[in-house]
Amino acid sequence: MKNPFAAAAPEEHFPVEKPPEAWRASLSPAQYAVLREHATERAGTSPLNAEKRPGTFVCAGCGAPLFSSDTKYESGTGWPSFFAPIAENAVGAREDRSLFMTRTEIHCARCGGHLGHVFPDGPAPTGLRYCMNGAALSFIPEKREK
Repeated sequence: MKNPFAAAAPEEHFPVEKPPEAWRASLSPAQYAVLREHATERAGTSPLNAEKRPGTFVCAGCGAPLFSSDTKYESGTGWPSFFAPIAENAVGAREDRSLFMTRTEIHCARCGGHLGHVFPDGPAPTGLRYCMNGAALSFIPEKREK
């Protein structure tokens, strides 16, 4: 599952950092492969594709809020897609030249975990498609008042 073409990320530091063995102990094998090794899950395999409830999509590695369900849409790609992060500083971006093309990789700003990529073919109001690996995310449903 590891991307053999992924270039080594430049040395960056994040508020949440752990050694690889601690990440492995706290993540499933699929989450570790995506978040820490820049793998990509197969399209259409994430249960989060069908998630329609109000709530927040958080980083599966550190729990940081990343995307609101209000910005999720069906892109037809087979991966959970959003037109904007929950806050401008929730995610970081870097150039990704793997797979013989140039893309913009998106990572969690708190732990540096790989989330997916952003493309300029999304809906209004941003025109962006944040195409995220479901294995990199967890969903927290909105609590309803009784």
